Amino acid sequence: MSVFTPVTEVRLAAWLNHYSVGTLGALEPIESGIENTNYFVTTSQGRYVLTLFERLPAAELPFYLELMAHLARHGIPCPAPIADLSNRYLSELNGKPATLVTRLAGASLADPAAADCAELGALLARMHLAGRSYGAYLENPRGLKWWRRAAAEVRSFLDAGQAALLDAELGFQTQHRFADLPRGAVHADLFRDNALFVAGHISGVFDFYFAGVDCFVYDLAVCANDWCLAHPDRDRRLDEAKTRALLGAYHARRPLEAAERDAWPVMLRAAAFRFWLSRLHDMHLPRPGELVKVHDPEHFRGILALRAAPGVSAPWFR
Repeated sequence: MSVFTPVTEVRLAAWLNHYSVGTLGALEPIESGIENTNYFVTTSQGRYVLTLFERLPAAELPFYLELMAHLARHGIPCPAPIADLSNRYLSELNGKPATLVTRLAGASLADPAAADCAELGALLARMHLAGRSYGAYLENPRGLKWWRRAAAEVRSFLDAGQAALLDAELGFQTQHRFADLPRGAVHADLFRDNALFVAGHISGVFDFYFAGVDCFVYDLAVCANDWCLAHPDRDRRLDEAKTRALLGAYHARRPLEAAERDAWPVMLRAAAFRFWLSRLHDMHLPRPGELVKVHDPEHFRGILALRAAPGVSAPWFR
């Protein structure tokens, strides 16, 4: 369970008096997540998710919350922030910035099939298209600037092989920037556990707190490296059928440009590097918390090694 800031029912009930959501019925810590404190909240009027932000800068939070509200208004099945009685999405609870959003129905998939990847591709294209009218700007908070800083902070913890891979990939990514690719607001963390399904269809996507402005095809690469593996635990190669389903469904709604196809192998490496580096950072430089869940960096080190291997082609759609 990832809980950094405990919240009691008594304290939450008092906080909810500033909202028009009814009286508190139940409070349940959420097991997943490594960045924020999250609880399921049930009231007399509905089901919600409470998030206390642990290390995101307060100045960035409106970008995420307004993006979620914007996408929800445009028919994207994502959490809708709840405004308090002062018409604010963001307030304070136990000394931390906090927000309340709607809770989505459904369950995540441990091992999605090609049809599920197609569902994701179609929804991701809709998200990117809807986000084009979102006017706020925030550079990807886990982009190149953060990579450089985080790499310097974790390097002393690595063995010679890990350090060599870190240095080589950071140098490669520094030389391969794509300023002219289509860009906009991206989720940047849409793993399997951040999407919910009901009866074979996506019923919701959530956890937008790594969102920012970046290349759309990078967002696709993040998804492919988690959803399209030959086997989530045993085989980190990209499954061709799953990858083609993801890309084909996306392309049917937002046609991909030739330059995006050319950048695809580099973006797969960038997406793998980002999560290997962030997991290294969380493992070696943890912060205090109650029963904090830390993901194994080795999973994405293996993915990065495969994506960067000479002569390995990345599946595309015909």
